[in-house]
Amino acid sequence: MRYDVIVVGGGHNGLVAAAYLARAGRSVLVLERLPHPGGAAVSASPFPGVRLSRYSYLVSLLPDRIVADLGLRLDLRSRPVASYTPYERDGRFGGLLVEREPGPATEASFHELTGSHAEYTRWCDFYAEVDGLAKALAPTLLGPLPSRARLRDRVGDRTWSRFFEQPLGDIVTEAFTDDLVRGVVATDGLIGTFTSLFDGGLAANRCFLYHVIGNGTGEWRVPVGGMGAVTAELLRAAREAGAEVLTDAEVVRVDADGVRAEVEYRHGDAEHVVGAGHVLANVAPAVLDRLRGRESAAPVGAQLKVNVLLDRLPRLRSGADPRVAFAGTFHLDESLEELESAFWTAAAGALPRRPPGETYCHTLTDPSIVDGDRHTLTLFGLHLPTALFTEDNRGVCGELVDRFAEGFDRHLAEPLLDCVARDADGAPCVEARTPLDIEADLAMPGGNIFHGDLSWPYGEDWGDGAEWGVETDTANLLVCGSGARRGGGVSGIGGHNAAMAVLAG
Repeated sequence: MRYDVIVVGGGHNGLVAAAYLARAGRSVLVLERLPHPGGAAVSASPFPGVRLSRYSYLVSLLPDRIVADLGLRLDLRSRPVASYTPYERDGRFGGLLVEREPGPATEASFHELTGSHAEYTRWCDFYAEVDGLAKALAPTLLGPLPSRARLRDRVGDRTWSRFFEQPLGDIVTEAFTDDLVRGVVATDGLIGTFTSLFDGGLAANRCFLYHVIGNGTGEWRVPVGGMGAVTAELLRAAREAGAEVLTDAEVVRVDADGVRAEVEYRHGDAEHVVGAGHVLANVAPAVLDRLRGRESAAPVGAQLKVNVLLDRLPRLRSGADPRVAFAGTFHLDESLEELESAFWTAAAGALPRRPPGETYCHTLTDPSIVDGDRHTLTLFGLHLPTALFTEDNRGVCGELVDRFAEGFDRHLAEPLLDCVARDADGAPCVEARTPLDIEADLAMPGGNIFHGDLSWPYGEDWGDGAEWGVETDTANLLVCGSGARRGGGVSGIGGHNAAMAVLAG
């Protein structure tokens, strides 16, 4: 049997590509290794009465245009709070509050932290520039790659030189005077990215860009019903358009010569070979290399994901309302100095004494994912590379969970564990996933959530408009997942752009 397009991997990008191509009249087969589609964009029930987003958990980069094109029925809700960062200074507990739309409460919080209004003014000036950057970059993400020169013209020379040529650590050091404020800004450059903020390779800058430009606003929204609701809608759109989606189908070989392609996969007890005009790889580039019989080095993941079910939200020593503090991103041990210290400690092969991380409470925005009056906490730990877990994955994971709990307890008026729900056996409802667990669960090499280093959202100056950022060395074999240029996050951009490249060919 032969299809116009075979999509290897049924994650959200693969489903986006399948939906666009099927709507355009192409015959499409999606092959997914797991019993369900969605990849990292799924909901799960690790504890009774909860349906939480196990891996990916917020939506920013998914363009409204994709939602409209595919007729997705999604409820993506804004959080009233952007972030809350607890601190202790001179024996006094406080917290830096940043509202989604900064106003008097945010300004007062900056004044309480720093003793003046100057840092708040710097914050507003900085994010006004970031807002302009987002508005310049976001419209380019769903078209052929702009050249570096054309994108620089859109962004402007001053902003370009700051965000595309100067390390993020230098940018925030120059822009702000308070180390805690610097860290709150800088964490957007470290999600899933293991690097020093001052590294000249600018990996943190690229990560920062993709975290602040979504839909021209950079806002991170909560998917009502959890990430599984996003996948369910994408699956509906793909199937209604005519795409076939086969689960429990593990691809073991991909061959393509630029004109014809062949995919071999296992389903049940049998092996199957199917032909296609194009193959779209919604797997990490390192996995695609293996399927093609090639060798490549696995990328490095750098995070710990912890899901917790609470009987109640914990009280804070600062006296802040926990329904406010946990409604946005709750930064833990993420000043600039703490972030850099954690990186260099982990780079030397040791566990950070105070690992930096950030948490949010899905149920304060969307209570539908739990039964009863309970809450979830989702923690994303930074600077925890794969190598730290290789000798004793479960032991190191447990130690880190304890260290994060200690980090919370420094700012809480009651132990976090006293608020954690218990299962029928009396065990705490806590689930943690290391990079090794993510690799095993999702076939993401090294547990890298971006499938590799993020790339700049432009092409070479000589190639303006010539490529979509999904091409490989073979014309009819394209990358459509997070490993594509302009990939990463729950965006659908890689899937959209691969589909457009096929249709334009």
